[in-house]
Amino acid sequence: MSKPAVLVIDDERRYRELLDMNLTRRGYRVLLASDGLSGLNLLELEAPDLVVLDVMLPDLDGYEVCRRIREYSSVPIIMLTAKAEQAQKIRGLQLGADDYITKPFSADEVLARIEAVLRRTQATREAPASTFECGDLHIDFDQHRVMLHGHEVDLSPGEYRLLSQLAASAGRVLVQDELLRRVWGPEYAGEPELLHTAVRRLRSKIEDDPAAPRYVLTKRGVGYWLCKP
Repeated sequence: MSKPAVLVIDDERRYRELLDMNLTRRGYRVLLASDGLSGLNLLELEAPDLVVLDVMLPDLDGYEVCRRIREYSSVPIIMLTAKAEQAQKIRGLQLGADDYITKPFSADEVLARIEAVLRRTQATREAPASTFECGDLHIDFDQHRVMLHGHEVDLSPGEYRLLSQLAASAGRVLVQDELLRRVWGPEYAGEPELLHTAVRRLRSKIEDDPAAPRYVLTKRGVGYWLCKP
């Protein structure tokens, strides 16, 4: 079994060396890039299992790199940012990042986040072969595909996990913190704005009228639920 590969895109040498050393010790194969374009090239050549992506890069910023990756790949992305503001965190997650870490960080924190994201990704891939249908919405868990009116819907990995969790409990209200824990991890409990933003983006893609949703429904002050087949 081949070692999982992690692509680190960061222009700061000390962070590249820190991650390279610690990831290699844990058995990962590490790929390093010091700018966005080099990182995108390595991604195409090496097809890593996960990307650690810094926001501040000398050519393309991390948000643009993330956007370009999501045009053709669902590889998990963890963003590194020196800005701890909620808006900066949400922006990366909106573009399709799976997690974020604020600099400065410890090697143990990054390793734990990488392992958690890879576990969540693997769990999604290994979901039992089954489907979900409600009206014109069709989810094929085996093929990892979402169809609406017979056309495939392009969801980010985070949006797909959110929809999958709602579908797994269709007809039952999931409270906000429970959804945050299931989709992004326990460290995100207590960040409702992240969930509200993700739900708005998901509705914009699967609802004919996002202002009057048919599929992803709200229980005001409690949480969200998906229509029951």
